Order: sequence, then C-alpha cells, then structure tokens
Amino acid sequence: MKRILILDGHPAAQSLSRALAETYAEAARLAGHEVRLVHLHELQFDHDYAEKKPLEPRLDQLMQDLAWSDHFVMTTPMWWGGVPAKLKGLFDRALLPGRAYDPRKLSRLGIPAPLLTGRSARVVFTSDTPGWFLRLVYKNALIWQLRRQVLEFVGLKPARFTHLGPASQAQPSQVTRWLEQMRLLGAAAV
Repeated sequence: MKRILILDGHPAAQSLSRALAETYAEAARLAGHEVRLVHLHELQFDHDYAEKKPLEPRLDQLMQDLAWSDHFVMTTPMWWGGVPAKLKGLFDRALLPGRAYDPRKLSRLGIPAPLLTGRSARVVFTSDTPGWFLRLVYKNALIWQLRRQVLEFVGLKPARFTHLGPASQAQPSQVTRWLEQMRLLGAAAV
C-alpha cells in the first residue's frame, strides 16, 4: 500500500479539480492506501520573496506530507497555458533550496540535486484546449514545464499526466466518465 499526498490545485473552494481530487482520494482509501488531501484554496501564504523567512505552518505541513508520501497527485486547471497563479506561488514559496533541492550539490550540467527522490507523481489537468491542439500547436508546454522544471527537478519521477478536456462546457456524462477514470487511478495508486 502507498502513502499518497493529493493536492487540489484549484484556487476556488468548489471546482472540477476538487471533485477529481476527492474522487481519487476516496478510491485510494477504499483500496487500502493512506491518503492526505490538501486544497489549495485553504492555504494562506505570503507571496513576498524579498526576505528569507520560515514557511507558514500549513506550507511546512505540506512539505512534511510530501516527504511522508510515496506518490504525489495534483489536480489543476490549465489557465493561459499554465497553472493558476496561486499554485505557481505555492511552488515558488514551498519548493525551497535545502528542502526540495540542494543547490550546493550540482550535477555535471549544473543542476541542483533533487531532495524528494523516491516518489512518483500524477498530474491531472483540465483545460478547454483539445488534446490534439495541446500536443501539435502548444507542444505540450504545460506538461514539459511541470514534468521537467518542477516535479523531476525536485525528484518526483516518474511523473505521469492525464489531460481532461474540453472542460468548461463538459456534459454531465463526460464528467461522470472522468470521475470514473479518477476512481481507477486512485484504486491503483498511479
């Protein structure tokens, strides 16, 4: 059985991302996995980076939960080709040197050593962009950024991605299929 940290990365209290995260969590718990679920909208943190300061208690707990986990799952919408500003702010504020990567130990390419190795990741993101357009025109830019410059940079790999869309005007039957997909992923803890 796995220890799973799930981050609902939508800044609103109610969203499709929340429903996806909660469905995954419920299925994983029913399958016997240990689950911790965090909702981005509940996290309050300072975005001022002018001074070095300790993490707020909720961000510190999030980092402890990440260190505890075997598998990290994040649900998020894709807005303007990236993640919501508050989620990006969370990465900036919580994935710090000495906690998520070690800038004193560099690879031959000058890349800092990741400190969160031994964990896998799954990102489930929604968008209104059709999958074929995301791949052919946008070159999977969001996937590349999250995989290479965030998750793998701190040691979370393999990092797998699930794109669900178009999402804003999705029919209830489509949402039901997506929730069933989350149940399957959650039960298998992948």
